[in-house]
Amino acid sequence: MSTSAHPEPTDPVDTSPQTPADPAAGAVRRGPRRVLVVWTVVLAVLVLVLDQLTKWWAESSLTLGDDTIPLVGSLLGLRLIYNPGAALSIATGMTWLLTIVVVAVVVVIVRMVRRIGSRAWAVALGLLLGGALGNLVDRFFREPGFARGHVVDFIAYANWFVGNVADIAIVAAAVMIAVLSVLGIGLDGTRHGGDDQDGETSAADADEPTPVPEPTVSRTDDEGAR
Repeated sequence: MSTSAHPEPTDPVDTSPQTPADPAAGAVRRGPRRVLVVWTVVLAVLVLVLDQLTKWWAESSLTLGDDTIPLVGSLLGLRLIYNPGAALSIATGMTWLLTIVVVAVVVVIVRMVRRIGSRAWAVALGLLLGGALGNLVDRFFREPGFARGHVVDFIAYANWFVGNVADIAIVAAAVMIAVLSVLGIGLDGTRHGGDDQDGETSAADADEPTPVPEPTVSRTDDEGAR
């Protein structure tokens, strides 16, 4: 009898359409971002309320033109002033221009908050937004008129300058943003170099070996003549 080859059948290729990605996975990823946005807004509101309450207290408890009330020797005290300019009384004759600049800054911060993915950035932007809004409220609603209002300052730092709670929040935010930039942490929480938000890869992903496809072997059965 003649010999014949019978190749072993291989598994058919699966041509069925792949299951679409679970839409719930995208919602899970968006969930933490929404929480960070809420944290940012809540912190900004707290800073704004604290700033306005302390300004109300300063106006009701301090007298314009009085000497500084010392708190920590000559380093820190209380003295009421109305500042038409920016920090350190810069640009005192351009209050309306400063108002426009602060409004633009607030708009930029709000746009940044929508892309936030880091708790540290949430704190920094919350402080910055609350501080900017605190002084902007003064610009809009205090004397001598709309968009030309003078900012209430009452915290005297030696003989250097007089500030308020909003200024403290803005300075703290600036320091945090500088530190985050030096550390290479982006607004979305990723580090420079393409790492993920935590800067670490999953241990399970790192330890799991890459699957190697099984080779397909053709087998020939030789049958001898009987």
